Amino acid sequence: MDAKTGFFYLFSVVLLFAAFRVITARNPVHAVLYLILAFSQAAAVWLLLKAEFLAITLVLVYLGAVMVLFLFVVMMLDIHIDSLRRGFWKHFPLAASVGALIALEMAAVLMGGFRATDEPKAGVAIADDAAGQLLAYSNSKALGKLLYTEYLFPVEIAAVILLVAMIAAIALTLRQRKDSKAIDAAAQIRVRASDRLELVRMAATRKAPAQMPATPVAGEKKA
Repeated sequence: MDAKTGFFYLFSVVLLFAAFRVITARNPVHAVLYLILAFSQAAAVWLLLKAEFLAITLVLVYLGAVMVLFLFVVMMLDIHIDSLRRGFWKHFPLAASVGALIALEMAAVLMGGFRATDEPKAGVAIADDAAGQLLAYSNSKALGKLLYTEYLFPVEIAAVILLVAMIAAIALTLRQRKDSKAIDAAAQIRVRASDRLELVRMAATRKAPAQMPATPVAGEKKA
């Protein structure tokens, strides 16, 4: 076994452990941290498979932006862990059935791809220029041509779906809440003095009590 195979098994074992801890960690913050570890190991495996563009994209986009945002959101939310665990065993059979179905579907799709044993030829020259010199193969260039030629329509659909998700997230965040203490500046400008203070004339509800006679002090004689 060479060094490359050893690194592959090392990254794969850490990736499987981190993925398992994502769904079994009791603390949501720990789950997000394990997910970050899983993404980093997946990027390392892609580097071994000579998919440099995908590895760098995973590190920059997910580890550098998305997962950090998830971590801050989870840390700021007041999540009651005890209330979330109450219905765990009640819904466990359904969740296990759905997980087993997804695992079988993924196995049926991926088993055909595992039979291919040809190593990707990332450094092989594939074309000649006018001067007769060989042009090196580029994964990023080939991926860009494939995305924006053959798969242009699916890429546009994915972009529209992400745009709709972003608009929906903004709309849910900025919706009016009952417990919000925001002040409408336009309503303050249009206010009038009569809206703030109103004088009401009210009749007396009862007459003033009559003046009571003075009570003589003990030991004092009347004249």
